[in-house]
Amino acid sequence: MAIPDYQTLMLPVLQIAANGLIKVPEAAELIAEQMALTEAEREEMLPSGKQRLLHNRIHWAKFHMAKAGLISSPKRGVFVASEDGKSLLASNPDRIDLTTLKKIPAFAEYYSQFSNAASVPDIADAVSTASDSESTPEEQIDAAHALLTKALKADLLSRVLEQTPSFFERLIVDLLVAMGYGGSHENAARQLGKSGDGGIDGVIDEDRLGLDRIYVQAKRYSLGISIGRPDVQGFVGSLVGIGASKGVFVTTSAFSKQAIDYAKGLQQRVILIDGARLTELMIEFGVGVRVSRAIEVKRVDEDFFSEDQ
Repeated sequence: MAIPDYQTLMLPVLQIAANGLIKVPEAAELIAEQMALTEAEREEMLPSGKQRLLHNRIHWAKFHMAKAGLISSPKRGVFVASEDGKSLLASNPDRIDLTTLKKIPAFAEYYSQFSNAASVPDIADAVSTASDSESTPEEQIDAAHALLTKALKADLLSRVLEQTPSFFERLIVDLLVAMGYGGSHENAARQLGKSGDGGIDGVIDEDRLGLDRIYVQAKRYSLGISIGRPDVQGFVGSLVGIGASKGVFVTTSAFSKQAIDYAKGLQQRVILIDGARLTELMIEFGVGVRVSRAIEVKRVDEDFFSEDQ
């Protein structure tokens, strides 16, 4: 089964906490056993890769119930059901969620801090929406980031396709230099931007001393055109002809399965970069993009508030 949302996890988390002090990783293991989660589901990470998804959802289930007074944390890193939490469990609820918690005065007071924040309605609406959602705040941030990145990739590719072939070749130089190849623009590219020679569009130093070289083929094709095995074979033939062992074939479109399988079985090291991978690398290494907004997400420093010092 899929990992339940954090509201669905509130009841099992409280039930486990009613048995005594427990840590989130321990609670996650017990819940995973109860719900027969697979090993892959137990290890599933948030898109950011910063935390396990199950642990994140348990954290937020615990957080909201703590605001309602159902859970307490007598010391750092552990939590337990409070007397109010045990009393709620004694009523045999089928489910505990935000609707349940809003009936508890302590949580209603906490929640009203956002809904009554008239001076900053945009922030209040955002917090209220996030609280009512089945996704945790981190999941919503990651989902929004993924959506923005997807749109950015599509925009980048369309912009590249609008440019001239020479611009595309300069883009490849910029990207390879940003990735650490060549050392500088002055000595990075020995041939990029000039007419191709035997299926090779350019040569770039792999290191600043020029001890090894990478040969480049660049094809700026429309999205509907696929690079087939014959094109890759032609490039490899050129590499063999000059005794080269490393090559990069870059295109704005895609490679056919036959081309990909062929490249995997070569003695030469030939890397295929399609349009999707190209835009990923541009974003990762800051080529053709800039930071428009940066958000820091901070947490309470438990060590700061610990008396065990």
